[in-house]
Amino acid sequence: MPILWMYFKVSIENSAMLQTAGCFRHASNLEARENIVKDYLQCYIIYRNHFAIQRFKDGLATLNFLTALEQHPTELQDFMCYTEKKLTASNLEQIFRVELSTVGSNRRRDECRISGYLSDYLLDCEEQETAVSLEDVLMFATGLRSLPPAGIQPQPSMEYFSSSQFPTANTCGRLSYADNYEFKSAMEFGIKNSPGFGCI
Repeated sequence: MPILWMYFKVSIENSAMLQTAGCFRHASNLEARENIVKDYLQCYIIYRNHFAIQRFKDGLATLNFLTALEQHPTELQDFMCYTEKKLTASNLEQIFRVELSTVGSNRRRDECRISGYLSDYLLDCEEQETAVSLEDVLMFATGLRSLPPAGIQPQPSMEYFSSSQFPTANTCGRLSYADNYEFKSAMEFGIKNSPGFGCI
Protein backbone atom coordinates (compact mmCIF):
# COMPACT_ATOMS: atom_id res chain seq x y z
CA MET A 1 0.00 0.00 0.00
CA PRO A 2 2.88 2.50 0.32
CA ILE A 3 2.85 2.97 -3.48
CA LEU A 4 -0.85 3.87 -3.46
CA TRP A 5 -0.23 6.20 -0.52
CA MET A 6 2.52 7.94 -2.51
CA TYR A 7 0.14 8.19 -5.48
CA PHE A 8 -2.53 9.70 -3.24
CA LYS A 9 -0.06 12.29 -1.89
CA VAL A 10 1.19 13.23 -5.40
CA SER A 11 -2.36 13.38 -6.79
CA ILE A 12 -3.43 15.78 -4.02
CA GLU A 13 -0.35 17.99 -4.70
CA ASN A 14 -1.19 18.05 -8.42
CA SER A 15 -4.97 18.02 -8.12
CA ALA A 16 -5.50 21.17 -10.21
CA MET A 17 -3.53 19.71 -13.11
CA LEU A 18 -5.31 16.34 -12.86
CA GLN A 19 -8.74 18.02 -12.62
CA THR A 20 -8.03 20.10 -15.74
CA ALA A 21 -7.18 16.88 -17.59
CA GLY A 22 -10.28 15.12 -16.20
CA CYS A 23 -8.14 12.51 -14.46
CA PHE A 24 -8.56 13.39 -10.78
CA ARG A 25 -10.14 10.27 -9.33
CA HIS A 26 -9.50 7.70 -6.64
CA ALA A 27 -7.24 4.75 -7.39
CA SER A 28 -7.95 1.67 -5.31
CA ASN A 29 -5.22 -0.49 -6.87
CA LEU A 30 -2.08 -0.24 -9.01
CA GLU A 31 -3.95 -0.92 -12.25
CA ALA A 32 -6.27 2.02 -11.62
CA ARG A 33 -3.26 4.21 -10.86
CA GLU A 34 -1.62 3.15 -14.16
CA ASN A 35 -4.84 3.98 -16.04
CA ILE A 36 -4.95 7.44 -14.48
CA VAL A 37 -1.33 8.08 -15.48
CA LYS A 38 -2.01 6.88 -19.06
CA ASP A 39 -5.13 9.06 -19.30
CA TYR A 40 -3.24 12.09 -18.03
CA LEU A 41 -0.33 11.55 -20.44
CA GLN A 42 -2.72 11.13 -23.36
CA CYS A 43 -4.52 14.32 -22.40
CA TYR A 44 -1.32 16.26 -21.85
CA ILE A 45 0.59 15.07 -24.93
CA ILE A 46 -2.14 14.48 -27.50
CA TYR A 47 -5.31 16.38 -26.66
CA ARG A 48 -3.67 19.51 -25.31
CA ASN A 49 -1.62 19.91 -28.51
CA HIS A 50 -4.33 18.71 -30.91
CA PHE A 51 -5.31 22.17 -32.16
CA ALA A 52 -1.69 23.25 -32.62
CA ILE A 53 -0.92 20.04 -34.51
CA GLN A 54 -4.03 20.46 -36.65
CA ARG A 55 -3.08 24.05 -37.52
CA PHE A 56 0.41 22.86 -38.44
CA LYS A 57 -1.07 20.18 -40.70
CA ASP A 58 -3.39 22.76 -42.28
CA GLY A 59 -0.37 24.95 -43.02
CA LEU A 60 1.45 22.00 -44.57
CA ALA A 61 -1.61 21.24 -46.69
CA THR A 62 -1.12 24.59 -48.42
CA LEU A 63 0.08 23.89 -51.96
CA ASN A 64 -0.37 20.13 -51.26
CA PHE A 65 2.87 19.90 -49.28
CA LEU A 66 1.25 17.63 -46.67
CA THR A 67 0.23 15.20 -49.43
CA ALA A 68 3.78 15.16 -50.79
CA LEU A 69 5.11 14.66 -47.27
CA GLU A 70 2.78 11.71 -46.68
CA GLN A 71 3.65 10.13 -50.05
CA HIS A 72 7.43 10.66 -49.83
CA PRO A 73 8.40 10.85 -46.14
CA THR A 74 11.98 9.64 -46.55
CA GLU A 75 12.82 12.10 -49.34
CA LEU A 76 11.60 15.06 -47.28
CA GLN A 77 13.00 13.90 -43.93
CA ASP A 78 16.19 15.97 -44.25
CA PHE A 79 14.11 19.12 -44.71
CA MET A 80 11.58 18.45 -41.96
CA CYS A 81 13.65 16.77 -39.23
CA TYR A 82 16.73 18.34 -37.70
CA THR A 83 19.74 16.08 -37.59
CA GLU A 84 23.03 17.47 -36.49
CA LYS A 85 25.63 16.57 -39.08
CA LYS A 86 29.27 17.01 -38.32
CA LEU A 87 30.82 19.65 -40.54
CA THR A 88 33.77 18.28 -42.50
CA ALA A 89 36.47 19.90 -44.59
CA SER A 90 35.00 18.23 -47.67
CA ASN A 91 31.49 19.63 -46.91
CA LEU A 92 32.90 23.10 -46.43
CA GLU A 93 34.88 22.99 -49.69
CA GLN A 94 31.82 21.85 -51.63
CA ILE A 95 29.81 24.83 -50.40
CA PHE A 96 31.85 27.34 -52.41
CA ARG A 97 32.08 27.86 -56.13
CA VAL A 98 35.71 28.73 -56.83
CA GLU A 99 36.16 31.49 -59.40
CA LEU A 100 39.43 30.99 -61.24
CA SER A 101 41.19 33.05 -63.88
CA THR A 102 41.71 32.00 -67.49
CA VAL A 103 43.32 28.59 -67.99
CA GLY A 104 47.06 28.90 -68.68
CA SER A 105 47.52 32.30 -67.03
CA ASN A 106 50.04 32.92 -64.24
CA ARG A 107 47.22 34.07 -62.03
CA ARG A 108 45.38 30.75 -62.55
CA ARG A 109 48.50 28.85 -61.50
CA ASP A 110 48.73 30.93 -58.30
CA GLU A 111 45.02 30.45 -57.62
CA CYS A 112 45.34 26.67 -57.92
CA ARG A 113 48.26 26.73 -55.49
CA ILE A 114 46.29 28.85 -53.01
CA SER A 115 43.30 26.51 -53.39
CA GLY A 116 45.59 23.69 -52.32
CA TYR A 117 46.67 25.73 -49.29
CA LEU A 118 43.02 26.29 -48.41
CA SER A 119 42.21 22.57 -48.70
CA ASP A 120 45.12 21.74 -46.41
CA TYR A 121 44.04 24.45 -43.99
CA LEU A 122 40.48 23.10 -43.83
CA LEU A 123 41.80 19.61 -43.15
CA ASP A 124 43.95 21.06 -40.34
CA CYS A 125 40.82 22.75 -38.94
CA GLU A 126 38.94 19.46 -39.07
CA GLU A 127 41.76 17.70 -37.22
CA GLN A 128 41.82 20.56 -34.66
CA GLU A 129 45.38 21.55 -35.51
CA THR A 130 44.49 25.25 -35.87
CA ALA A 131 43.21 27.99 -33.62
CA VAL A 132 39.89 28.05 -35.49
CA SER A 133 37.29 25.36 -36.12
CA LEU A 134 35.43 24.55 -39.33
CA GLU A 135 32.38 26.19 -37.75
CA ASP A 136 34.45 29.38 -37.30
CA VAL A 137 35.40 29.29 -40.99
CA LEU A 138 31.75 28.75 -41.96
CA MET A 139 30.64 31.65 -39.74
CA PHE A 140 33.38 33.89 -41.18
CA ALA A 141 32.51 33.07 -44.77
CA THR A 142 28.70 32.90 -44.64
CA GLY A 143 27.46 34.16 -41.27
CA LEU A 144 25.94 30.72 -40.56
CA ARG A 145 26.69 28.62 -37.49
CA SER A 146 25.73 25.36 -39.26
CA LEU A 147 24.74 24.21 -42.71
CA PRO A 148 21.00 24.49 -43.44
CA PRO A 149 19.35 21.21 -44.51
CA ALA A 150 18.39 22.65 -47.91
CA GLY A 151 21.91 23.96 -48.57
CA ILE A 152 22.94 27.53 -49.29
CA GLN A 153 21.34 29.29 -52.23
CA PRO A 154 22.76 31.07 -54.10
CA GLN A 155 25.99 29.18 -53.78
CA PRO A 156 28.71 31.39 -52.27
CA SER A 157 31.80 31.95 -54.34
CA MET A 158 35.47 32.13 -53.52
CA GLU A 159 37.99 34.19 -55.42
CA TYR A 160 41.67 34.93 -55.42
CA PHE A 161 42.40 38.41 -54.07
CA SER A 162 45.96 39.74 -54.08
CA SER A 163 45.58 43.20 -52.52
CA SER A 164 45.34 41.94 -48.92
CA GLN A 165 47.29 39.32 -47.07
CA PHE A 166 44.26 38.34 -44.98
CA PRO A 167 41.03 36.62 -46.02
CA THR A 168 37.91 38.75 -46.39
CA ALA A 169 34.23 37.86 -46.64
CA ASN A 170 31.12 39.87 -47.42
CA THR A 171 27.37 39.43 -47.53
CA CYS A 172 27.38 38.82 -51.26
CA GLY A 173 28.66 35.33 -50.52
CA ARG A 174 32.25 35.89 -51.55
CA LEU A 175 35.23 34.64 -49.61
CA SER A 176 38.47 36.13 -50.82
CA TYR A 177 41.84 34.76 -49.93
CA ALA A 178 45.30 36.13 -50.49
CA ASP A 179 48.54 34.66 -51.73
CA ASN A 180 50.67 34.47 -48.64
CA TYR A 181 53.58 32.32 -47.56
CA GLU A 182 52.18 32.38 -44.03
CA PHE A 183 48.79 31.19 -45.25
CA LYS A 184 47.74 29.39 -42.07
CA SER A 185 48.57 32.24 -39.69
CA ALA A 186 47.00 34.81 -42.05
CA MET A 187 43.77 32.75 -42.22
CA GLU A 188 43.65 32.37 -38.44
CA PHE A 189 44.32 36.07 -37.88
CA GLY A 190 41.70 37.12 -40.43
CA ILE A 191 39.02 34.76 -39.10
CA LYS A 192 39.70 35.34 -35.39
CA ASN A 193 39.64 39.11 -35.83
CA SER A 194 36.48 39.27 -37.90
CA PRO A 195 33.14 40.22 -36.33
CA GLY A 196 31.41 37.14 -37.84
CA PHE A 197 28.72 39.15 -39.63
CA GLY A 198 27.82 40.73 -36.30
CA CYS A 199 26.85 37.39 -34.76
CA ILE A 200 28.22 36.46 -31.36
